[in-house]
Amino acid sequence: MARRKSANPEKLYTCSVRTRVTAVVFQRLEKMIGKSDCYSIGEVARKILSNQEIKVFYVDASLDQTMEQLALIRKELKAIGININQITKRYNSTWEEKGKAFYAIKVTELFNPVEQRVDELLKIVSQLAVVWLQKS
Repeated sequence: MARRKSANPEKLYTCSVRTRVTAVVFQRLEKMIGKSDCYSIGEVARKILSNQEIKVFYVDASLDQTMEQLALIRKELKAIGININQITKRYNSTWEEKGKAFYAIKVTELFNPVEQRVDELLKIVSQLAVVWLQKS
C-alpha cells in the first residue's frame, strides 16, 4: 500500500545531510533525547541546524516528598468522603429519630480528621506558594 501524499510537500524532509561526530558529541545528543521533546538524534540535529527551539524538561526532585504528602492527604479525604456519603445514605433511609441521631453523631466524628487534614493541606499549600510565587 502506497503512502498518502502530503498536504504540505514543502515541509517534507527531502534532502539528506550526513555527518560524523565524536563519541562525546553523540552521547550529548543522546542525553538531549532523554530530556527533551525530541525522539531521535536526527530530530535533535534538525532542530539545532534550523535554530528551532528544543524544549528540555527538568524534574524538580525537591518537591517529591511534598507531592507524596499531598497524594496521601487526597486519598484519605476521598476515603472519608465515601464514608460520609454511605452514612448519609443510611441516615436518609432511616425513619427513626434515634437512628438518625446515631448517624448524625457518626458523621460529626468523621469530620474531625477532615479538619486536621485540611489544616495540614493549607500549610503545605502556603509553603508551596512561597516557593512558586517568588519574584525573580
